[in-house]
Amino acid sequence: MKNIKISTTGLEASNIVLGCMRLKNLSVSEAKVLLHTALDEGINFFDHADIYGDGICESIFADALPKGAATREKIFIQSKCGIRRGYFDFSKAHILEAADGILKRLRTEYVDVLLLHRPDALIEPEEVAEAFDTLLSAGKVRHFGVSNFNPMQIELLQKYVSVKLSVNQLQFSIAHTPMIDCGLTVNMHVRQSVNREGHILDYCRLHDITIQAWSPFQKGFFDGPFLGDPEYAKLNAVVDRLAAKYEVTPSAVATGWITRHPADIQVILGTTRPSRIIESCRGSMLPLTREEWYAVYTAAGNIVP
Repeated sequence: MKNIKISTTGLEASNIVLGCMRLKNLSVSEAKVLLHTALDEGINFFDHADIYGDGICESIFADALPKGAATREKIFIQSKCGIRRGYFDFSKAHILEAADGILKRLRTEYVDVLLLHRPDALIEPEEVAEAFDTLLSAGKVRHFGVSNFNPMQIELLQKYVSVKLSVNQLQFSIAHTPMIDCGLTVNMHVRQSVNREGHILDYCRLHDITIQAWSPFQKGFFDGPFLGDPEYAKLNAVVDRLAAKYEVTPSAVATGWITRHPADIQVILGTTRPSRIIESCRGSMLPLTREEWYAVYTAAGNIVP
């Protein structure tokens, strides 16, 4: 397992993250097996959100995690807040209340990273700054970040927030590559050249913000996995060929295609299958060549001029 530095936080974490969004579908005993598998594979970073299962996922995680201060000190726990039923809320009052709820359900005194979960159009950055300062001084949160923010949204928030934003969690997979697309077709009259994300990949690299890729096996917005999908026959043929070459599964290739990028992107696995964790972790340091990386990219239907 490859460990990377998370921005300027000083945290050295696995480049594979276990996302806990679906823990609500597991019993505590099943969750224990899942977490033990992740830990055995070298995963030490776990991603939550208060909206996942309305907090049930965080409670199941707390029940399933091996007990003891030694375990807590060896792992990094991240959660997100700001999504409410039907709207977003980045008010100071809600952030503080949400953080307390997260800590209570996780049964921990602090989270290593707290993210704002999707942009709030009514954001008042001064309030967010006050909430972050309160949580930091109380020792409840050690680092902060965002999820699904574009460069200007980060700039606006960072103008007021005293701590450096260290993480941006974004959708990214072989079949969902807007972070890559327009940069390869600059000044061309093709659909791929449309800038949909404000050059967020380059922005995060310039500002030492760690990108975390969610839905690494998904096509579209939770439209299902591309692996094994007949609509992605050409892509799967290339992935299968590379899987055979490196003696891994297609899941490892899909993971390794992301980890191969020099931005040191973390890959968030949302699976509840221990076998899928083991397979995907083989992609943590998969040595794809440049030729192979671009072959996968073009097989997904993209242009390399």
